Amino acid sequence: MKVRDRTKAAPPAKATPAKGTFAKTFEYAHLPLNEDLSAFAGYYTPESETRLPFRGREVLYATGHCVIEATCSSAICEAADYRYGMIAGYIVDWQHRKDELGRPITVVEPVTDYAARRELEAIVLDREDVTRVNFR
Repeated sequence: MKVRDRTKAAPPAKATPAKGTFAKTFEYAHLPLNEDLSAFAGYYTPESETRLPFRGREVLYATGHCVIEATCSSAICEAADYRYGMIAGYIVDWQHRKDELGRPITVVEPVTDYAARRELEAIVLDREDVTRVNFR
């Protein structure tokens, strides 16, 4: 586990609806891999992105490492770290443009079906060395 005195602030990835669409889709900004990004109470490091064939479509998910520099409970404070999986959603338009920072932007549709979410969570937990899976 690495804990630092300071972390650099990085602009957050924006989750905004794609132009000409409703909230059914949003634009996912691909983050630089293997670079620490500042987050509330710590930082995270995206390490990989995967395009997973699933039920006739493709799902985009990322994995990485997250460090919370201070967690407190019952007057005990300590650092925590874990490996995560984050499922962005079904790929609609792969890297169709770049944002103002030069990051590729992909349009994705969130996974809203409960059964599909549970199945994808199980697949990612089985394939990857992660302790938790989140959905956008």
